[in-house]
Amino acid sequence: MRPSGRETNELRSVKIETNVTKHAEGSCLIQMGDTHVLCTASLEERVPPFLKGSGLGWVTAEYGMLPRATHTRMRREAKNGQSGRTQEIQRLIGRSLRAGVDRVALGERQISIDCDVIQADGGTRCASITGAWVALKLAVDKLMKAGDIVSDPLVDPVAAVSCGIYAGQPLLDLDYLEDSEAGVDGNFVLTGSGKFVELQMSAEGATFSRSQMDDLIDLATQGVNKLVQAQLAAVS
Repeated sequence: MRPSGRETNELRSVKIETNVTKHAEGSCLIQMGDTHVLCTASLEERVPPFLKGSGLGWVTAEYGMLPRATHTRMRREAKNGQSGRTQEIQRLIGRSLRAGVDRVALGERQISIDCDVIQADGGTRCASITGAWVALKLAVDKLMKAGDIVSDPLVDPVAAVSCGIYAGQPLLDLDYLEDSEAGVDGNFVLTGSGKFVELQMSAEGATFSRSQMDDLIDLATQGVNKLVQAQLAAVS
């Protein structure tokens, strides 16, 4: 039995509320259980210098946690500089989103995604990716409506979920308690069509077999399919 009482293949409750901020071109608040992330998308009619004149667009991301998103207060990274963990997560979010974007169709402009964790209970990077795609979609829809682009550059939704082995069982969508005690922990980023963008798996005190890895991949695929349904319902 999981500490949460969920089935092994059961996601936490998922809620995505859109247009939650006034100024951002796209925004949502995603809640996966007790993990809550505010995602905003900002349009800029410029690209990084290395893309200037290329005709290609760019999607990038920043990630951060509010000081009391966790059990004890953290110091603001603006005061101390970004940790290696934060840099790794925001790069993951950016490259995950770009996997589902036709950068030629986007045109020479940048969309910056900000993911701010309001409350953390495991799986913050996965919730950020899932919510970030919703914010990105809303921003792109505004470009389409204004006639600034003629074809939708979002070729496939992108979502992410965590899976791991806890007490010898493969589990979908780990919360903090499960994640902190899991023998194997993984983050899985997939597209809506079932293609893999990134798999991050590591042993946390216990090794894992090929068959266990396959079990986790199957769970992740099921979970992402449900998350994509939630994404599409939120932007419809």
